[in-house]
Amino acid sequence: MRILGIETSCDETAISIIEAKGGLLHPQFKIVKNIISSQIAVHRPFGGVVPNLAKREHIKNLPLLLKKLKSLENIDTVAVTVGPGLAPALWTGVEFARVLAKEINKPLIGVNHLEGHVYSFLLSLKNKIKISQIFPAVALIVSGGHTILLYMNSLTKWKKLGETRDDAAGEAFDKVARLLKLPYPGGPEIEKLSRSGNPDAINFPRPMLHMKNYDFSFSGLKTAVLYFLRNNYLRNKADVAASFQRAVIDTLVGKTIRAAREFKARSILLSGGVSANKSLRTELRKKVNQADLQFFTPPAKLNTDNAVMIAVSAYIDHLSKKSRKITAQPNLTI
Repeated sequence: MRILGIETSCDETAISIIEAKGGLLHPQFKIVKNIISSQIAVHRPFGGVVPNLAKREHIKNLPLLLKKLKSLENIDTVAVTVGPGLAPALWTGVEFARVLAKEINKPLIGVNHLEGHVYSFLLSLKNKIKISQIFPAVALIVSGGHTILLYMNSLTKWKKLGETRDDAAGEAFDKVARLLKLPYPGGPEIEKLSRSGNPDAINFPRPMLHMKNYDFSFSGLKTAVLYFLRNNYLRNKADVAASFQRAVIDTLVGKTIRAAREFKARSILLSGGVSANKSLRTELRKKVNQADLQFFTPPAKLNTDNAVMIAVSAYIDHLSKKSRKITAQPNLTI
């Protein structure tokens, strides 16, 4: 099955083509095209994503990216992100996909962006691994707007164990980056600065780490960094960044490992833009190995928003006969 994917949920304009086969028992994917146009330079002066500017850039970039595909022959279906995300950005992708699907006379599948992140781990699987050997699994989704823990019985059946009550991990990274006067996007800048800092220099709180539930809260941690900066005129910014990053990672990893043990999971799945953080990947992988579990995460370049994961998710939706309205759904959840 040949799927054309379109992603415009936030500030990345992306189009892809994949070839999918194998069904739900042994899904396999070949990336034919993966094109992404970043908007970082547009939004950086504002310190964050401006929805109407994102919309303008998507409108400009989508036709340009489509031309780069050169050929739409043998496309079986078109897939587009319908939510969650920024409403103006989502609508741009949805309307573009509607017109395109009609022009090439192919069905259109609406995809949940968060499910796209979850299924992105499939892009890292080796042929010898069977899906049945992966589940049950605990999936951690960490992105700019979401921090969610899922317990998955299979590719299509899961329950939500917990999620953020306020700031998501990615939001906290961006806000602390602004406190440290680092450029947008804040996550990569915090990670870069942390390499020259001491993660044990400041004992920032690990919010909700020892509570029995699996919810997260990073607003208080951000506030702790704010107060520290106010009260300590002489400070090493690298130490602040490294100590903050360590607090976030300890919280994410601690709750994920505990969930895997409680629910007797075979595997841990990591996805979302924040999972591109090398320190998070390294620490979680280390703890997973110590717990004698399996660890799956997509290739680093496919952690951030992309259209490949949207096409992959569309394949799973097609096989499981899941359908959504082709309309922007900014508050869609998983």
